[in-house]
Amino acid sequence: MHLIDTHSHIYGDQFTEDIDLVVARCLEQGVKQVVLPNIDVESISQVDGLTAKFPDVMHPMMGLHPCSVKENYLDELKVIKNALDKGNYCGIGEIGIDLYWDKTFLNEQKEAFKIQCGWAVERKQPIVIHVRDSFDEIFEVLDEIHTPELFGVFHCFTGTLAQAEKILSYKNFKMGVGGVLTFKNSGVDKVIADIDLEHLILETDAPYLTPTPYRGKRNESSYTALVAQKLAEVKGVPIEEIAAQTTQTAKEIFNI
Repeated sequence: MHLIDTHSHIYGDQFTEDIDLVVARCLEQGVKQVVLPNIDVESISQVDGLTAKFPDVMHPMMGLHPCSVKENYLDELKVIKNALDKGNYCGIGEIGIDLYWDKTFLNEQKEAFKIQCGWAVERKQPIVIHVRDSFDEIFEVLDEIHTPELFGVFHCFTGTLAQAEKILSYKNFKMGVGGVLTFKNSGVDKVIADIDLEHLILETDAPYLTPTPYRGKRNESSYTALVAQKLAEVKGVPIEEIAAQTTQTAKEIFNI
């Protein structure tokens, strides 16, 4: 079985002491590839370092996370763009809009999102969109700038069926499914049940959003297998079918 964790931050400080074991557990569980989204200027070296250590497993992306967008976002974007131009990255991410923690920089988040979407179109690469309390704002931006050349993933999808249908109306976007799918009463399972498997890919968002039965503990990429098992239950198909379809879709999106 070949699984891909399409969104993981195992390059962070939480994994410094045992990263070799974390990667070993990935491979034991059939998680043979991991996509690493960048967060900010400081995390670039961490993303690059983990990729260099495990080049056959790790696939880095480059982007400025919306929670990292402040007054100096244009300066930050210059550094991000310089890294993007010099390195070998499989996508633009993690980008988007987050209004859960702070609405102060909403306009700056929108502009940073637009700029990075432009990079993706120029480079013919996917974007990975962070959406938290901001579906309306994300859709507003995408409706304004959307082009058939813009494609990618709505990371950690936890929206409604109507929001899922809006995403699919853009034609070139998939939805990332992670640990929230396993949470009791999250409601994600009911929405996902009505979405064709071809539109879904697996992710963990490690170290966050740890799936049941490890909820409350540090998440890691090997737990992609738990998400796959839950998705198999929701869809009523063998886990091998989940693995085959989501892996094929992920490879096509990220060209890995």
